[in-house]
Amino acid sequence: MPLMRVDMYRGRSKAEIKNILDIAYQVATEELHLLPRDRYQIVTQHDPEEMIILDVGLGLDRTKDVMVFSLTSSPREEADKERFYARLVKELEARANVAPADVMVNITTNTKADWSFGNGEAQFMNGKLK
Repeated sequence: MPLMRVDMYRGRSKAEIKNILDIAYQVATEELHLLPRDRYQIVTQHDPEEMIILDVGLGLDRTKDVMVFSLTSSPREEADKERFYARLVKELEARANVAPADVMVNITTNTKADWSFGNGEAQFMNGKLK
């Protein structure tokens, strides 16, 4: 875990999407301390009328490159989350030309009992995962 969903406007190339996912996974692995092969990412592309992402009055200039990263995850330390947010925008700007104002992140917390990775099993509960 976490399950990472990325919502974005339609129009990026397959290579751009793969790069964004690779960057996000690398940063999450290092800052949120993920286990090996703990990669679950889903991209949903939207037409412009399907996504409205404002800024809660913060004065952020959003563009057509805006993305929302929604993570469902076990509890994380606040310091780890802050490092993840800061590093994600830094790496996306440097390696994918995405402006920091175009990156929104939301983390929803759940517990290990809320996951089944397949076969109808609760792997964290039955001891197959720790």
